[in-house]
Amino acid sequence: MPPFQHLRHKDQSAPNPASELIVACVPMRSNVNLSGIARSASASGIRRLILTGNAKLISKIARDGADELSVEVHRTLGPVLKGFREQGYRIVGLEQTTGSENLNHYTFLPKTVLVIGNERLGLNDAILAELDDVVEIPVYGLPHSFNVSSATAMALYEYRRQQAG
Repeated sequence: MPPFQHLRHKDQSAPNPASELIVACVPMRSNVNLSGIARSASASGIRRLILTGNAKLISKIARDGADELSVEVHRTLGPVLKGFREQGYRIVGLEQTTGSENLNHYTFLPKTVLVIGNERLGLNDAILAELDDVVEIPVYGLPHSFNVSSATAMALYEYRRQQAG
């Protein structure tokens, strides 16, 4: 067996060019979670992050991701999602709902807006009405959902895995 050598911060960017995926977040309770989402988005090659409400990224948590992302803050998300739909994006929520699809079986389109819900309240009815699809991550224990930052990282990874080939 060959010896393994630790490669800290190995650059994987060459085989995966910048993504067409856009991450859009409803108002969150925690800027820590938002900053974790920003870090995961940047590490996944996502270049655009839409935030709402009084969102602020914490640079110590977002790390280099805060510098690599185009971050927009809007008062509300509904009109923004309508604009993306007009541009040909598929609007996909990450939430547990009736009719949601298992993330492991869902096929992402390249031009997708991934909508992330609030830590406690998820996505409200007005935002759910704007979605084309809803994906959920299967949970096998308690609590019945993953932390919003962790769940977003899983969805971003799945999107990139699919787009890579």
